[in-house]
Order: sequence, then structure tokens, then C-alpha cells
Amino acid sequence: MEGERLSFEDGVALYRSPDLLTIGWLAHHVREKLHGHRTYFNVNRHINPTNVCVASCRLCAFGRKPDAAGAYTMALDEAFRTAGLGWSEAVTEFHIVGGLHPDLPFQYYVDLIRGLKERFPAVHLKAFTAVEIAYYSQISRLTYREVLEQLKDAGLGSISGGGAEIFAPATRRKICDHKIGATAWLRVHRTAHQLGLHSTATMLYGHIESDEDRVDHLMQLRGLQDETRGFMTFIPLKFHPANTELGKDINFQDTTGFTDLKAIAVARLMLDNFPHIKAYWIMLTPRVAQVSLRFGADDIDGTVVEEKIYHDAGATTPQGMNREQLIRLIREAGQEPFERDTLYRSVTRSEAGVMVHA
Repeated sequence: MEGERLSFEDGVALYRSPDLLTIGWLAHHVREKLHGHRTYFNVNRHINPTNVCVASCRLCAFGRKPDAAGAYTMALDEAFRTAGLGWSEAVTEFHIVGGLHPDLPFQYYVDLIRGLKERFPAVHLKAFTAVEIAYYSQISRLTYREVLEQLKDAGLGSISGGGAEIFAPATRRKICDHKIGATAWLRVHRTAHQLGLHSTATMLYGHIESDEDRVDHLMQLRGLQDETRGFMTFIPLKFHPANTELGKDINFQDTTGFTDLKAIAVARLMLDNFPHIKAYWIMLTPRVAQVSLRFGADDIDGTVVEEKIYHDAGATTPQGMNREQLIRLIREAGQEPFERDTLYRSVTRSEAGVMVHA
């Protein structure tokens, strides 16, 4: 209440406390100081150009080997056609992530970004996780900076926060030992921020991580944000165990609404230098996402249109919602809808088209 920064010990105490309503009230107090009753959303479209992946992460249900059933890779023209579907919604963002394909050259991704920017110049391209950027660096023998510079020159606007999972090394080795570690993930985002590219940050919870693992993760994100101020928002991601190797090995039960709301609230309290906390309705369900707007979240994400990664892992939510549905969810929760672009600038719509305001 006095604005003091919370410590590691404070974070652990919050996660261990059963007093969800007090934690939620405190988080909502911070949220209202920052944003009042405003709740952000955008009109976006997810594009996953390939699910073929060299990694075999035990937490993932999306990736496939090249000869596996359901494996796909979009030709560039197919990706451009996919992007154009549903264009009547006047999409302001393409969110692009995929697998680590063993055969596609780095130039494919540069051409993908350039081709999308040429065809949809007004659309912000939020693309690729730090894991993907590091993989492109490996296959191209370019530095992280050189990879990001080429993508930025082609039209990349910001990078995705996926692939962070949990930073604690021992836990990370058990759930995603094929991915880069915390140091490399943070280095990619630091480099992106130095180049003027903003990004999001995530944390996967509800698997085998401890309370200490969660707080360590938040503290490392907070530390980089102190340095660069390049993160726009933090997104707690709940683990969906269905169809994953990790889910088969351990008899997981889905996280409860109690756990989901606490993840939102603790993040809002610990990440005092993050402007936004997102309730990703695709993973939480629209109902829990609504409640989270009173537990620290100020952003409910976007229309999405077609989400593959978490639905492959058993998510039963819709694959997309339209703009009017999102507005209704926000208003029914007693909040004021605020349509934004990727960089949280105001978006207004009229018969003349879409207008973005600084």
C-alpha cells in the first residue's frame, strides 16, 4: 500500500497464502492506480506457419516430427492467404509463432515477415519467441542482434514472450530441456529492447514448479525490465497437460480458478515495473478472465481467430471471439473496454477505417 518493492520472501509468502481475496484486493488496488477501470483488448490473428519442430519438449502438444501425423508447414503464399482470412475484422496485429523446423532456412522467416508487411502494411507484426530467434541464430550462424536486425528491417514490430516457461534450471531441464535456458532467453529480449523492439513476457505455471521457482522467474523478469523498460505486458500461462508427455508421466489435475487468479494477482504485485498484466482468455476461459479483471489484470488479449498451440494441449475454449464478444465480457465485469494496438496505443473505428492514436 505504501509503494515499497516486494522481496523474494514477500513473493513466496503471497503464493503460499490461502487468503486469495486480500491478495486480489491488493492487486486490484495497484491495477486501478495504473489504469482505473480501463481494460485493454485488441483485434488480432494468430498465425502458426509450421508445427514441425526439432525439439521434443515434454510440456508441448503442438510440435511434430516431419513425418508425424498432423505435421504441416505452410508455403509462404499459404501463410499470406491465411493472414488475409477474416480481414473484415480490420486486424491490427498478426501474432506469429511456430516450431523449430529442421529444414526451413532463416530466409523463409525473413521473407514471411517481409511478405506480410508488403501485403498488410498497417498491421503490426508480433512474431517469434526468444527460442525461435536463438534457433534462427544457430541455423544462420548470425548473432541474435543480426537475426533481429534482419527481421526488423523486413517489418518485424515486436517479439513474443513465449518459450520462457520457468527459468529455474532444475525444473526447466525436466519440462523443456531442448529449449534455451533463462540466460539466453533474457539475452534475446535484452537485445530486442536495445534495438527498439518491445516484447511480452510469460511464465508457465501449474506443472512441477515450486513457489520459489515462480518468484525467481518474476524477479528475473523484473530485473531485466529495470534495465531496459522493453516489456509491455506479462502473461501468466496455465499448463494444459492433455496430449503432452509431461501430462502422461504425471497424473496432473488442471489448475483451479483459485490458482489462476492468484497467478494474476501475485504477478501484478511483484512486477511493479510492468505496465500491463494480461489475462489470456484462451487458456483461462472467458469466465475466469472476466473475474481476473478484479484481481490485477488489465488486458484480456484479443480476438485471436484461430489458436492452435493450447488447443492441441487440450484447451476447450473457443478458438476465437469477435470484437463485440470481447467488449461484452469486459463491460459485464464492470470495466471500460479500451481497444488498443500492440503497443497499447488507442484504436478508434469509423466508416472511414481504423485510426491508431499515439
